[in-house]
Parts: sequence; structure tokens; C-alpha cells
Amino acid sequence: MKKRDAARPDAEAGACEEIDRTTGELKAMRYRLLGVHASLPVSPREEVMLLGEEEMDFPTEARAILECVVNEWIPSAIRDLEKIARRKKGDG
Repeated sequence: MKKRDAARPDAEAGACEEIDRTTGELKAMRYRLLGVHASLPVSPREEVMLLGEEEMDFPTEARAILECVVNEWIPSAIRDLEKIARRKKGDG
């Protein structure tokens, strides 16, 4: 039992290091996806497509998905991962 407990801090420290690396990769991925978003043309019918009045073309659908990913999903994941890593580092 004691041997298992002694290894736990090392495993937790390793997890925190991996979380730190992963958040850095997520930040880099976010910037790459912002570049993809910027490279896609804005359709003159984008507003109508976003309202659901016309089927979305590829650029409009891709831009909409990328906006959600780079503005909501990735930042939320980064915040949560950094929060848990900081919490663990504060324990030590």
C-alpha cells in the first residue's frame, strides 16, 4: 500500500507535465485553424445560409464549424486543463 502511494505523486506530476504540453499543442492548433478559417472565402450568400434559408456550401459550413472550435471548444478545453494543472501544482 505504501509503495503505491509513493508512486502517486510521480504519476500526478507526469500527468501535469503532459497536460501542460497538451495545452500548448491546443493553443498552436487553434492558431492553425484560425489560419484555415481566414483562407476560406466568404460567400456572398453566407448570411442566408447561416439563417438556414439555403443549404450551406463548403466554405460557409467550414467557417461556421471552425468559428465554434476556435472560439468555444478549444479555449474551453485549454481553460479547464490549465485550471486542473494549476490546482495540482498548488497542492505541492
